[in-house]
Amino acid sequence: MRRCRTIMFLVSALILVLLVAGITQAKSLDEILKAKEIRVGINPTLQPLGVFNDKNEIDGFDREVAQAIADALGVELKIVKVGSPDRIPFVSSDKIDFVMGAMTRNPTRAQIIDFTVPVHTEVFGVLTTAENKRAHWKDYDDPNITLVQVRGTTPVPFIEKNLPKAKVLLLDNYPDVIRAIAQGRGQAMLDVVDFMWDHTKTHKNVKWEVVDTPVNVYFCCLGVAKGNYTLRDWLNVELFELHRSGTIDTIWEKWFGGPMVFKVPATAWF
Repeated sequence: MRRCRTIMFLVSALILVLLVAGITQAKSLDEILKAKEIRVGINPTLQPLGVFNDKNEIDGFDREVAQAIADALGVELKIVKVGSPDRIPFVSSDKIDFVMGAMTRNPTRAQIIDFTVPVHTEVFGVLTTAENKRAHWKDYDDPNITLVQVRGTTPVPFIEKNLPKAKVLLLDNYPDVIRAIAQGRGQAMLDVVDFMWDHTKTHKNVKWEVVDTPVNVYFCCLGVAKGNYTLRDWLNVELFELHRSGTIDTIWEKWFGGPMVFKVPATAWF
C-alpha cells in the first residue's frame, strides 16, 4: 500500500511537471547573457554543499562552484533556495536556469530534465548509531529497522527495491533526519555519508557510526531544462575546465576538509 501511494504521488508529480514545462520556455545561453544574470537553485540544508553563513546568505561548495560558472560567463549570480522535492519542478518551470544540491543523474530524472557532465560524486553508505551498527548494509533489510530518509531523494526508491522489509520514515530535510535518528525514532539512514557529518555535530551525545560497506557511487551533475542544449553544452565545457584546473577539487577540500572519496576525472569526452 505504501509503495502504491508513493508511485501514485510520483506519477502525479511527473504529470504536473510536464504540464508546467509545456507552457514555459527555459532561457537559452544567449538570453542569459542578454539578461546578465544566471539563476541557480541551491539547497541550504545539504551541508556543506549549501549552508547559511553569518549574514544569513547561502554559501558553501555549490555557491562557490556556481559563482565560478557565473564569473566565467560574465554574468551576475542569483541564488534561489530549493529543497529536494522542488528541485526538478523549479528547473522545468523556468524559476531557475540550473539546479545543484547533489543532483544525482538517473534515467528517470533524465526523462524530465537534462544533465551536464558530473560536478562531484556521492558515495552511498549507511549512517547509524553505535548501538544500531550492523556488519553489512544489507543487514538493514529487517522489519525491525526504520530507515529515516528525505522524501524525493535517490535513496528512497533504492530502499524500496533493495531493502523492502525495512520501514521508511520520510522527512523534509537532512537536519530533521539526523535529529530523528538521534531521538531514536529510526535506527539509520542510507545516503551520502560525506554530507551528513556537519549535521551530526549538533548531536554530540550520540556516537555516530558508518557501516563499512559502501552501497554505490553516483555522479552529481547540474540539472537544466529539457532541450536547453545551448546552456547545457556551454556548462559542460566550463565544468571540464573547472575540473582540469583543479578548481573544483580546491573548493571541495575547503568545504569538506579532505579530497573527494571518488574523484571525477577530467575527460575530453562528453
